[in-house]
Amino acid sequence: MGMYIYEDNSILRTVVHWIVDIAVVISFAWFLVFGYLNQTIVNGHSMMPTLEAGDMCLVDRISYSVGDPKRYDVVVFIREDSGQPNIKRVIGLPGETIQIISGMVYINGERLEDERLDHISLSGIAENPVVLQEDEYFLIGDNADSSEDSRFSNIGNVRRDNIRGKIWFRISPFEDIGFIG
Repeated sequence: MGMYIYEDNSILRTVVHWIVDIAVVISFAWFLVFGYLNQTIVNGHSMMPTLEAGDMCLVDRISYSVGDPKRYDVVVFIREDSGQPNIKRVIGLPGETIQIISGMVYINGERLEDERLDHISLSGIAENPVVLQEDEYFLIGDNADSSEDSRFSNIGNVRRDNIRGKIWFRISPFEDIGFIG
């Protein structure tokens, strides 16, 4: 009879372990989905060739709650003029001075060596030096000639609290799946 009691305890212990494991997995999945794996769909052609219209990407919202955007991060931000989300690349960081001279980006007087940003045909407000405040970023689309970005007064410098997260992984279309750099 003692053997049957041992089996009942063993089965109960196994069931409890499974329930705890399932609860942990569900909690972790919830954390990933709502904190780390937000999705966004690319609109327009301003980020070509890095991102194409219709690409579905994952947005990392957590890393910016513990750190700040870095130069070249591809970010989702909320436009102040329309309240709509937008995707661009971080070029200028807080405290820097940005200027576009003869199609080239200069940061604090030094040319930014990045082939994605060579030969920008429209300097916009960056024709003159643009000084970023301690909570502002300067964003440009990879396809700068087809991008409405920080060079335009309706967007301008993007405040830190308008940046929602970093685009880090493309999940669709299937043939282009991968990390975004």
